[in-house]
Amino acid sequence: MSDVPLAQRVSQFGLTEVFSHPDPQVDVVLVHGLNGGPYSTWATHKPEVFWPVDLLPRMLEEQRCRILTYGYDATVAAFTDGTIQLKKAAERPIIFICHSLGGLVVKRALIYSRASRHQNLELHRSVYVATYGIIFLGTPHTGSDLAKWGLLLERISSAMMPKKLFDSSSQLVKALKTQNETLQNINRLFTEIHGRFRIYFFHEGKPMDLMGTRAFVVDETSAAPEMEGVERMVIERDYSNMCKFERENTAGFDILAEAVMRYAEDAPKLIQSRWREEKRIRDLERQEMAKEVLGGD
Repeated sequence: MSDVPLAQRVSQFGLTEVFSHPDPQVDVVLVHGLNGGPYSTWATHKPEVFWPVDLLPRMLEEQRCRILTYGYDATVAAFTDGTIQLKKAAERPIIFICHSLGGLVVKRALIYSRASRHQNLELHRSVYVATYGIIFLGTPHTGSDLAKWGLLLERISSAMMPKKLFDSSSQLVKALKTQNETLQNINRLFTEIHGRFRIYFFHEGKPMDLMGTRAFVVDETSAAPEMEGVERMVIERDYSNMCKFERENTAGFDILAEAVMRYAEDAPKLIQSRWREEKRIRDLERQEMAKEVLGGD
């Protein structure tokens, strides 16, 4: 066991394994949002509880899970370039848990992964094949009005930036506003594939102090829209705290953990089937390529 505190061992960039069953069958990956971090987003301080390690594994003893955080530089590129690589994941099923705009990072990664058909991009493709479920916490999913989208980004920034650092004209917010249509396209394109995944939408149940007033950051209609086959639930906490749990009986944790348990229980059989089909298609594509190279019929 390392003497280095977990908060220091969690990498700010890429994947960090924070817990693993000796024989893991499912990967649970946590993705933070705007101005969050792979440790701080999920941790409380008084008491200090990092629930992906301190609480969740107790609920998953029979599901044989590996739990990882995913860190990235929360710039506009992170929300649009579409690359999440689970290099050590083999073909294990993936369950994503994402807060805020981290949900857009995951959506974009799945859209990009789906389109990665070339054999040189099989590593990227694997994320699409292996993903079974996604749990969204306060992610904005709707809103075609670009002006309202800009205001939403300001609210999220105000909620997540430390007061001493927050500036409504920050470079990140400006950059995100210039990408309004790109961010909207992510949500639009994801609707084409969302039926492939088990999805749970959580929305905030309490308002928070926001630019001089108390308000919801991402309201229910945006964070938990009515979609066929999608589960929806409120977490009775505000936007910045809906992803932090001090105890197993903290509002929302039991429902979230139960969803992870169900997904982890059901995922292996389905994802194994998807991999068999994926390999069959890849073999056919390679055979066709070989015929073209050799000039065969």
